[in-house]
Amino acid sequence: MIERKETKQRMSRAVIHNNTVYFCGQVAKDSSQDITGQTRTMLEKVDDLLASVGSDRTKLLSATIYIKTMDDFSAMNEVWDNWVAEGHAPARACVQASMAREELLVEISVIAAI
Repeated sequence: MIERKETKQRMSRAVIHNNTVYFCGQVAKDSSQDITGQTRTMLEKVDDLLASVGSDRTKLLSATIYIKTMDDFSAMNEVWDNWVAEGHAPARACVQASMAREELLVEISVIAAI
């Protein structure tokens, strides 16, 4: 069975299948902040989404991070490293990418077990 949450024409906010949840890309709550603030509030959103389906960051399977400029890579990683539960780091990729809005500096898409 496949369960879709907050489905719109273009995408679903989350798709659940076989006790695995796939989330669409998440960006910062406040895009006026620097990379540290944007990364922190983006990961807060991930925490909230995980909790909404009965999961948490210890159950992350995969994360793909899109960053506007690799100049921000170290600062983003500092926030990420403090957020990831010790011993529970997911498979991860980080790529430089154009953002949907100019003010966005980082976006993440995650897959987690429930």
